[in-house]
Amino acid sequence: MAFNSTEIITSTLSNNYIEDQFLVPIVVFISTYIVLKFFKFVIISKLKKLFQRTKTDIDDMLIKIIDDVHWPFYIFIALYAAVKSSGISGAIDSFMDTAAFIAMVYYATGAILTAINFTTQKLIKRRQREQKQIDTSVIDFLSGLLKGIIWLIASLIVLSNLGYEVTTLIAGMGIVGIAIAFALQNVLTDIFASFSIYFDKPFRVGDFIIIGKDMGTVKKIGIKTTRIQTLQGQELVVSNKDLTSTRINNYKKMQKRRVVFTLGVVYETPSLKLKKILKIMPAIFDKIDLAELNRVHFKEFASSSLDFEVVYYIDTSDYNKYMDIQQDINFAIKEAFEKEGIEFAYPTQTVFVNKQE
Repeated sequence: MAFNSTEIITSTLSNNYIEDQFLVPIVVFISTYIVLKFFKFVIISKLKKLFQRTKTDIDDMLIKIIDDVHWPFYIFIALYAAVKSSGISGAIDSFMDTAAFIAMVYYATGAILTAINFTTQKLIKRRQREQKQIDTSVIDFLSGLLKGIIWLIASLIVLSNLGYEVTTLIAGMGIVGIAIAFALQNVLTDIFASFSIYFDKPFRVGDFIIIGKDMGTVKKIGIKTTRIQTLQGQELVVSNKDLTSTRINNYKKMQKRRVVFTLGVVYETPSLKLKKILKIMPAIFDKIDLAELNRVHFKEFASSSLDFEVVYYIDTSDYNKYMDIQQDINFAIKEAFEKEGIEFAYPTQTVFVNKQE
């Protein structure tokens, strides 16, 4: 049998070529995919069990970011490694590099959005612990606005990598943004006012406030307006711009209520009974819960009465509770004055007639 060296060399080169072009990439593809799946289902599952015993929530956020990466990305990474191992150059290699960059930007953006959602939910839960009623419209708006900016930045990065001139696009967007800002000036003013209300917290949902001649309980703090349930029952809608540019009385913030009232007795009341009033009032307040007498004074000689000024404090901001306490005080004063024979004054006019003979 004749020995043909040319056939052997050709056969060897062909086998090496087939091995380099097909076998190695296939092995790389399968190996890479298996390693990534092993990382996903074995290592990550063990990390989940480990992180459940920790007090911090950051590790849970990291697990969530990894869980959001699904099997198509693993297949693409395995395919990318296979193409690179094959030594293929040209259009296919360039396409894979571009696709890899886009995939990297996409999942990096997803990781940032997951972090934003995580922070938003954590902030909402903390606010819910501080107060039972919470309006999340401002938080949701800020979260959505931030997500939109992140996606815009990611899109510009991808376009720049693809060779597009993004400087002109950014300049054009700036001009459009200025035009929109001028057109929506009043709306934007209300939106920024809602941010001021949210961060400065002059009032919260559930607070009883007075704005000028209007008063009621705050039901919702929105992006543009705040809704108030008035004492008459109707809903009052006030723009956030007006709320940040006016004085607001917030009675929910009040820990003590200072109450001043005047009572008058007739001019015919003897001085001894007038002095007795100064002793009657402390005895009344000693029996009233939550009420603390500050002072009682014979204030003035009014046109038709001798007036006493009474000042006391109530350790509650509840208006109904205040009215209940004032009612108890009024009943107690009425009963004490009846017992002592002290007569309340009412508007009277005495006419003196000079009789001439």
